[in-house]
Amino acid sequence: MSPSVRLQEMIRVIRGARTQGEERGVIQRECAAIRAQFRQADNGTRSHNLAKLLYVHMLGYPAHFGQMECVRLIASPRYNEKRVGYLGAMMLLDEKQDASLLITNSIKNDLSHSSQYVQSLALCTLACMGSAEMCRDLAPEIDRLLRASNSYIKKKVSTVCSHTHTPPLLPSWLSPIAGVLHGAVVLITELCERNPNTLEQFRKVVPELVLMMKGLVMSGYSPEHNVAGISDPFLQVRILRLLRILGRNNDTASDAMNDLLAQVATNTDSSKTAGSAVLYETVLTVMDIKSESGLRVLAVNILGRFLLNNDRNIRYISMTSLQKIVQTDHNAVQRHRGTIVDCLKDQDASVKRRALELSLALVSAVNIRSLMKELLLFLSSCPPELRAHTTSGIFNAAERYAPSQRWHIDTILHVLTTAGGDVRDETVPNLIQLITTATELHCYTVHKLYRALITDISVQSLVQVACWCIGEYGDLLLRGECEETEPVQVTEDDVLDALETVLQSHMSSPATRGFALTATMKLSTRITHNVDRIRSIVSIYGSCIDVELQQRAVEYNALFKKYDHMRAAVLERMPVIDKSSPGHTNGESAGGTIKELEPTKLTHEIVFPQEPSNQVCDLLDLLGGSGEPFQPSQSLSSTAPGPASSTAGGDLLDLLGGLDVTPAPPSVTVYEKNGVTLKLQTDRQTDTGMTVTLTATNSTDGDITGLTLQAAVPKSVQLQMKAPSGDVIPAHGLGQVTQTVLLNNPNKVSLKIRVRVCYTSQSSVCQDTVQIDSFPSTAW
Repeated sequence: MSPSVRLQEMIRVIRGARTQGEERGVIQRECAAIRAQFRQADNGTRSHNLAKLLYVHMLGYPAHFGQMECVRLIASPRYNEKRVGYLGAMMLLDEKQDASLLITNSIKNDLSHSSQYVQSLALCTLACMGSAEMCRDLAPEIDRLLRASNSYIKKKVSTVCSHTHTPPLLPSWLSPIAGVLHGAVVLITELCERNPNTLEQFRKVVPELVLMMKGLVMSGYSPEHNVAGISDPFLQVRILRLLRILGRNNDTASDAMNDLLAQVATNTDSSKTAGSAVLYETVLTVMDIKSESGLRVLAVNILGRFLLNNDRNIRYISMTSLQKIVQTDHNAVQRHRGTIVDCLKDQDASVKRRALELSLALVSAVNIRSLMKELLLFLSSCPPELRAHTTSGIFNAAERYAPSQRWHIDTILHVLTTAGGDVRDETVPNLIQLITTATELHCYTVHKLYRALITDISVQSLVQVACWCIGEYGDLLLRGECEETEPVQVTEDDVLDALETVLQSHMSSPATRGFALTATMKLSTRITHNVDRIRSIVSIYGSCIDVELQQRAVEYNALFKKYDHMRAAVLERMPVIDKSSPGHTNGESAGGTIKELEPTKLTHEIVFPQEPSNQVCDLLDLLGGSGEPFQPSQSLSSTAPGPASSTAGGDLLDLLGGLDVTPAPPSVTVYEKNGVTLKLQTDRQTDTGMTVTLTATNSTDGDITGLTLQAAVPKSVQLQMKAPSGDVIPAHGLGQVTQTVLLNNPNKVSLKIRVRVCYTSQSSVCQDTVQIDSFPSTAW
């Protein structure tokens, strides 16, 4: 390629390169030719070469060697060269480079040029890369141009003021720039955003801005500024944005603009993009200031109309805005639920995601049944990347607003059947906990899960829950009597065949096989005729290659042989699982952070009662009762965790996966106010480590939202806060939020902890601090 080729030809060759290496070679040859010509005398091609170099710079290749050429071209008397030189300065130079100082004198000369176009080139460059020092040096020229009558130059000067403003010079600039409305509004907006101290000064001009905006909306501005029937939409958007900043957290300014916002919302045509832009800015202003309730409903209705727009971008920003206000204006957004749900069928993935998030936020106790049907229908056809988020949201909504336990169980089972491979890991224990608490539904659940198991064993989470349920309530399944569902006669061989299929299937994970083996073992106490078959199934896996499965099989074989008299008691039904530990949530937990609290006045002082000593769990009840007294071994009476002994009791403990023989420490109420109760429970883990669990409940008629717990300890103590189980406490004590705090006290100093409690109750934010100065003596 010849060095003298035109810019268009160079672009064509670069675009025609088939590989990156070929493109790099073309650019390197051209840059070498440009360097050679830069070293020669001025032959009239400098601007042509710099233009090519700027294109190379846009592609990401080094072009710093053209900086001095920019300086030379700016000083040129020719307009076409000066234009390319200023463009190169804006792209290749910035205020941190020394070369930028070399063009200060050229800019000063051009600001006094007779041509307004040369002046505008200098002003645009100064606005783009001018430093504070350059602005101070050129302040007299800028002030002179600002007071000129040429509006074209005034607009350029306003851009300089907005992007490179210097605080000492700004007050003198504001008065003459007022003749250029758009530039003045942009400059005032920049000032208010960067310097909050100027808000009070500019709030005085709110009435003038309101009158100016009314003139644009009602009487029109000028024909040359009309865009698609909207009078100067760019200026309207800028004024609305400035009004939003000035009206934020200010009642007087908000009241002054309420009527105007209502007029803009009702008189602006939304059929054109320009009108939609003005209406969208109006909605943002209404939601950000202290507006009236009726005006906020009107703003939500505007967003609802945006949802019907054919433009996907408009629908997207509408749902994004509704997502931000759904917590504060839930009823107003609820009116557009049908339109939002229809957006779940949109072809665009981004619109689908926003519609899903908004639909989940709209779920309430009133519409849980109807809205959940739509979400389950969406789950069956949603993209793979949205399934995990959808299942998590459905589980959260079902757990919070389920009208009945049967509906709750049916919903989760439907989700597992539809998208079992995309559910989170904690789904299985959560569903098991739900089934154990629904005592009257055990027969119904085991029948339904058995049907699901024999239909499909590919969904691992569903198979795990089904195996667990069959192992616990297999006798109810074999009985064949169930009022809630159609009775099905199931034999012992049918149930064992289903479990054996799971054990032998290549689709079953090791964890699933563990569930199936345990279920098979538990059935040995619930059936009467196939115990020998169960014994043979268990003995096969005593030599399994999977260590976990092999260990279970060996322990179960020991129950059949050495401890057969204990088997019925050991394999009794599991008690109801207490869902009190953190992390048992189907949704995404908020990240916990470690924060130091500022010194505040102590509001509570909690003194813990001393725990009774020498308390040991009585294993006699667990083993079905015995007439002989039980003498605990040293390993059982110790409060520190340790391996079980090799006695019969130790083997039994290993069979059960480890038993916590130390009774749970009592919980102490550390905070009780506004219906919120916070209890604290301690648990010693190591010689220097302790776990503190904070549990919050709510006895009021409404949900407590935005709950955050922060803790601070002395510097010698290490503190780590785990993720909380949520930030919403259901009303009437129907749920709780837990927060786990890990403490490490290597020096075993006297422990003190300060807890800050923040939450929102009935639209009011509450914040209190609790000081805890005394812990149990067994803590350290």
